Amino acid sequence: MVDAKPSLLLHVCCAPCSTHVIQLLKHDFEVTPYFYNTNIHPQEEYERRFKEMMGLAEKIGVKLIQGEYDLERWFKATKGYENEREGGKRCEIGYYLRLEQTAIFASQSGYEYFTTTLSISPHKKAAVINFIGEDLACRYGLNFYSADFKKKDGYKISCQLSKEYGLYRQDYCGCVYSRLY
Repeated sequence: MVDAKPSLLLHVCCAPCSTHVIQLLKHDFEVTPYFYNTNIHPQEEYERRFKEMMGLAEKIGVKLIQGEYDLERWFKATKGYENEREGGKRCEIGYYLRLEQTAIFASQSGYEYFTTTLSISPHKKAAVINFIGEDLACRYGLNFYSADFKKKDGYKISCQLSKEYGLYRQDYCGCVYSRLY
């Protein structure tokens, strides 16, 4: 008898970043992508990214879950950090908001593990993301899959897969302030 793979809720930021990460994780986990991105602005961009993620999920045969879009929560949490460049405290707050909501959903829904696609970006600090994830895993009684998905050409592979799937590849993280600096 084959043992069932452990369940993993994967926070996904966008379809391009999800391609390679889902491919990697499916070997060892039953992966469910979770689209929760309160930082994406404007709403039309959020909807475009979600639609693209829905298309990818359908193509690769995974069930996609959409979290609530609560831009106001993100603006409140990042108030005072508007002028920081990408990679600073504002980004850490954004990671925390998204990972905490992922952990809450994972805990309430019976997932064993959770993680995020965020570390595949060359602009995101995997050590910070993993620290937040491990902390939240302890708090919510889960396991966090720590990774730096950009390693071993992960980002490059995600770009290649995005082209193969014909995915829309945005030119900013989603945060309105990242477009200003």
